[in-house]
Amino acid sequence: MTTERGPQRADGWTAAVRQRLGLGRLLPLGGAVDGTWIAETAAASVLRGAAVEGAVLGTLRIGPARAALDADTRAEAGGPVGAGGPARTGGPAAVVAVPPAPPSGLPPGPLRIEAEFRAAGDRPLPDAAAALRAALVTAAAARLGLDIVEVDLRVTALFDDAAPDQVTDPPAPAPAPVGKADGPAGEAAAAVPGVVSLTRVLGSPVHTAEDHIRVEVATAVDRRALDVARSVRTAVSAATGTGLPVSVLVTDVVETVGGTR
Repeated sequence: MTTERGPQRADGWTAAVRQRLGLGRLLPLGGAVDGTWIAETAAASVLRGAAVEGAVLGTLRIGPARAALDADTRAEAGGPVGAGGPARTGGPAAVVAVPPAPPSGLPPGPLRIEAEFRAAGDRPLPDAAAALRAALVTAAAARLGLDIVEVDLRVTALFDDAAPDQVTDPPAPAPAPVGKADGPAGEAAAAVPGVVSLTRVLGSPVHTAEDHIRVEVATAVDRRALDVARSVRTAVSAATGTGLPVSVLVTDVVETVGGTR
């Protein structure tokens, strides 16, 4: 039976699904004990600023490295996977409490960039590819905190350096909805330097479950996303005092007017 509010609910559900899919993959930031993730679209928006002279980025995707996928395959087959399992700081009793990944978030591990680019016709292609690869790896580590170990580039076209009209950037994704800094956890997260706002793509800006707390934030482009997310974890843990592990999802990395705090 369809009620009067049925279509409205369906429209709201559809919009939520589209917003969630618009994040792309949820990528691990830092290591296994960091408990932080970033939306693929947010990471890509930063990496596009790393383009070098003579190369124009097109499609860019970030996902698990081949080595990580091979390890997962060996684990499913029951073979050796090397140093894996829970993060530990000592003996069996010293297991670090790591919050679960957000829904559909990738597990911590090395990542791979796959990108297409157009290259200037007056420059050797291997040189352009090498410069772009180095710029992407450096930006991923220094500005975001992503562990990029593989970069696969593909040249899709050559352009005349004297024709700037051929150089276009893809449109930026729409910003995530802003969430209200409600409660001690939200207020603590919002007060962290480098946090532009709380967001609510997966639901409430602060999601509290029986075994963990998850916070969504948008961070400033002039701050390393991993450092901000770590600070959010520390602030929320102190503010709540529950002892629950805290995870942070960075849904956007944005420009701010007048710089960050």
